[in-house]
Amino acid sequence: MTKKYPPGSIGSRMIDSMPVCSVSAKISDVLKLLNDDIDKIETINYIYITDSRNQLAGVLSIKDVFRRSPGTPVKKVMIKNLVKARAYADSEQVAIAALKHNLKSIPVVDKNNKLIGIVPSDAISDILHTENVENFLKVAGIHSPLQKIIKGSPLYLFRARIPWLILGLFGGVLGATIIKFFEGPLQTNFILASFIPLMLYMAGAVGNQTETLLVRSIVLDNKIRFGNYLFRELKTTLPIALVLSGLLFLISLLLFQTPLSIGIILATSLFVAIFSAVFVGVLMPNMLVKLKKDPAIGSGPFATIIRDILSLLIYFGVSTILLSIL
Repeated sequence: MTKKYPPGSIGSRMIDSMPVCSVSAKISDVLKLLNDDIDKIETINYIYITDSRNQLAGVLSIKDVFRRSPGTPVKKVMIKNLVKARAYADSEQVAIAALKHNLKSIPVVDKNNKLIGIVPSDAISDILHTENVENFLKVAGIHSPLQKIIKGSPLYLFRARIPWLILGLFGGVLGATIIKFFEGPLQTNFILASFIPLMLYMAGAVGNQTETLLVRSIVLDNKIRFGNYLFRELKTTLPIALVLSGLLFLISLLLFQTPLSIGIILATSLFVAIFSAVFVGVLMPNMLVKLKKDPAIGSGPFATIIRDILSLLIYFGVSTILLSIL
């Protein structure tokens, strides 16, 4: 094929060695074409019918060719209502159209409806497979081109990952500083230190759920409105936070036999930390996408450390305030 089309366009996946015959031909002519040119044809799911100006007029399935008598005019039995594509069309959309209409191949035409090639069944299957893999990666938050993720050199992957991990390292140091700053209340009420891992884990679990569901929603609807999505998540999170904080309150009193004030601190801290995790889970991927950064590489360590720092600040802040009151 002489002309090259951009990657991702259906023109880059089409072939031009397909059976084509004139609208004035008969079934006998089609049979002769198949017999004479069988070695030159890559696919024979359909016979493509063109007029005198090489414009696509219709198609005829191989099954119909062998059903009809040799003297039957092609124009009387060809299908005229066609699903076709332009060369610069998005390959995924064309492949989906082929799947929707149960077609084994799709003809490709230019702006004048002239037949320039077809997309065969193996190319359609390959497009759908590739897009499905990319969509699954997006669900996991991976927005980088598939080939870079799969075939990226160790140096490329190192350079993409190390800045976020260094940021996470310094965030961890900041978290340790926060714990040291509040060591006074922790020494007085050592039981509070025992629940630090739980606070961080629950905030992380809720935040990860939020991020995963958000990225999946973006895959299904790339016009998603983040404000509306955040409001819906907050409404969903309210009963979740109430149930979890209520359970923690009861567990702390019954299992750990903590004072009532400690139970209230734990329940209140967890309730607020869960809501902060939802904000981070929605706003962080949105921010990274707008900055054209890969959420898969960035939101993991970055969102995690932001959630951890917020959870610690909330936990110790609530503890300090309520201990002075209760």
